[in-house]
Amino acid sequence: MTTTFFRNSLFLCLLTLLALTGFSQTPTQTIRGTVYDASQSRPLVGASVVVQNSKSGAITDEQGHFRLTNLPIGRHQLSVSFVGYEPSVINEVLVESGKEQVLEIYLQPGVTQLGEATAIGTRTDRTISAEHITIEQVLRFPASYLDPARLATAYAGVVTTNDGTNNISVRGNSPNSLIWRLEGVEIVNPNHQSNAGTIGDRPTANGGGVNMLSAQLLGTTRFLTGAFSPEYGNSVGGVMDMSLRPGNNERHEFIAQAGLIGLDLAAEGPISKQKGSSYLVNYRYSFTGLLGTMGVTFGGEDIRFQDLSFNLTFPTRKGGRFTAFGVLGNSSNDFTALATEEQTQDKDRNTISFTTKMAAGGLTLSQPIGTRWLWKTALVLSANNSARNLESPGDARFRPNYERDDQTGSRYSLTSSLNYRINARNSFKAGLYLTRAYNSVDVWKDVNPFFIGSSANNSLFAGSMEGWMIQPYVNYQWLPADNVTVNAGLFYNTFTFNQSRSLEPRASVRWEVRPGKALTVAYGLHSQPQLPQVYLAKRNPDNKMLFNNEDLGFTKAYHLVAGYTHQLSPDSYWKIEGYSQMLFDVPISTVSGSKFSAVNLIEAYASEPLVNAGKAQNRGVELTYQKYLSKNYYVLASGSVYDSRYQAADGVWRSTRFDGGFTSGLTAGKEWTKSRETRSRIWGINGRISYLGGLRDRPIDAVLSQQTGTTVYSSEEFSVHFPAYFRTDLRIYWKKSKARYSRTLSLDLQNLTNAQNAFYSYFDAFQGKVVQKYQLGLIPILNYRWEF
Repeated sequence: MTTTFFRNSLFLCLLTLLALTGFSQTPTQTIRGTVYDASQSRPLVGASVVVQNSKSGAITDEQGHFRLTNLPIGRHQLSVSFVGYEPSVINEVLVESGKEQVLEIYLQPGVTQLGEATAIGTRTDRTISAEHITIEQVLRFPASYLDPARLATAYAGVVTTNDGTNNISVRGNSPNSLIWRLEGVEIVNPNHQSNAGTIGDRPTANGGGVNMLSAQLLGTTRFLTGAFSPEYGNSVGGVMDMSLRPGNNERHEFIAQAGLIGLDLAAEGPISKQKGSSYLVNYRYSFTGLLGTMGVTFGGEDIRFQDLSFNLTFPTRKGGRFTAFGVLGNSSNDFTALATEEQTQDKDRNTISFTTKMAAGGLTLSQPIGTRWLWKTALVLSANNSARNLESPGDARFRPNYERDDQTGSRYSLTSSLNYRINARNSFKAGLYLTRAYNSVDVWKDVNPFFIGSSANNSLFAGSMEGWMIQPYVNYQWLPADNVTVNAGLFYNTFTFNQSRSLEPRASVRWEVRPGKALTVAYGLHSQPQLPQVYLAKRNPDNKMLFNNEDLGFTKAYHLVAGYTHQLSPDSYWKIEGYSQMLFDVPISTVSGSKFSAVNLIEAYASEPLVNAGKAQNRGVELTYQKYLSKNYYVLASGSVYDSRYQAADGVWRSTRFDGGFTSGLTAGKEWTKSRETRSRIWGINGRISYLGGLRDRPIDAVLSQQTGTTVYSSEEFSVHFPAYFRTDLRIYWKKSKARYSRTLSLDLQNLTNAQNAFYSYFDAFQGKVVQKYQLGLIPILNYRWEF
């Protein structure tokens, strides 16, 4: 009896131990998703998906779905293959316990043995001058502010005009040359604080302090820097093409995040599990806004913003998809004049309020038709408004000063395209963008500061413009051999506001001379309309028009790019690209002695009569090495040498405002993973070093500035070359995963050495001297993220 009792007790203890072992296993998670044909968006049945360096793998079902379960927490690589398609390696797939990893993988038709190293949102084209920025990278890279545009500055040839904003200059072009797209359609400026980091404290066309679309909602962003394919128009500089990720269609998940940028709350989950539909919604409120309610300001400024965004996804038959999405955001920046005895500079005398509002929404449909056709269509509406008011009551030394700047813009776009695969080597795509564009500008100011006794000089810029932008395009893709891809097409651009037109040929060739080693060349003619403040900037004292710039045509540019890419391994490559951008029909001044050119504008108005007679050129060579995060480390090293020059009415070639001469950067990171019992931990450290040639500024005539009490520039445009820009950034994070949730605590130390990088100079009438302003100093950003 004793023996039987002992055996039963031992058996019970073993069962209990096994049960406890089951409950104390290291947390695991699921990777699932769908594999598609990249050209037709059809699900691929029978594709192989394998987790590298493990025994886990899956075959896609009749709907193209795959599921990999019980994967350990950490980083993974996936190998994806299908007969008749280029195999692909998906790098940097992060598995955490609090959230399923749901992927959409697109395979390109072809037989290449070694696919290009890619991240989530795998490269699905064969173009050059293109990068794909994933949200996993945005959340990991230092100094990204959770914004893909800021992360883009880690790539060759991309610099920020002020490190407090996401205004970026691409290959020597003005930030105004960059356009933003959402779900494939151009939208108005999608950024909070569009006046951030500007010299005149005016709104910019394509940048700001913070992107209104939270990283919680974004999918992969396609970043293009030149020689775009025919489906991309209306830009001579760059394209930031954002996409929204669908929500989890099987289970409800939540994200809560708190940091200096803001408080984020995100929720996603199935609308109908049976039909596979899902929702994803995010709300964000600025942390600085919360501090503002408690009376805490930054340099005397009360800065606030909030935004709400959503994406609803509904699968249709045969792999199609219908979506409804939207974003609403507003921001404010208020500064109250200081008491007279506390004033030390011009700004202290002014009460300034700046507000921005933006909304965008749309419907999209992607539908395969048969086995050869793909139809995509979208209706997208976007609008924004910025308003700036300045009031200075004046005193014994200075006149009262009042300024008002109100700008409104809207775009209502309908786009549709058809992609037809003729056979395995030939395909054809045709599409149309139809956009109703509207802009209005209302600016009034009493030019100041003027010493008492000077005559007042009121100026008014006011007006509106509207018209249809009609933009059809076609592209033909031919694979004459397994290792050669040829694209050729046309883009047509017309703006009915002033009947501007442009027919633009585009072509590219990619030759994979050996597996993983490719030569590329691309050519294109590109065009872009002028800024509203260029078209409508007419000096109107006493309501008498002196000139009219509304007849200005497009600025145009020839782009030529040649490159070589060498795939070192599935997770690393290096590439070199040389480019030449030859701009013409650039608006320049007709005023005698003026050296004005629109290529140097950021936020200012063009208060001169202009004609399309200017030229500019940007030439350079870029080198990039990238190793994606595998074996617990990653590296992105980039550098470029470039030249950016323009020609005004006098025919002399000069440096543009953005002619820094060179860029160099190194971003690298290392992770350590430790798993035991019921939890898994990841420690990470990421560093970035940036060393760039200084940008340019206009010299100030100190004598005339002293006489008039305001900044007066000399005749030589942008002849002041600032010292080289240097900055280091450090990001440390700690991830902890338990069975049902995961947490991330991170600390970003931006401009770690507190380097002083010159921004601009101005004449301060209060101090009576020329003052140098600098970019941001050391900024620590603590962030906590909880996924469950």
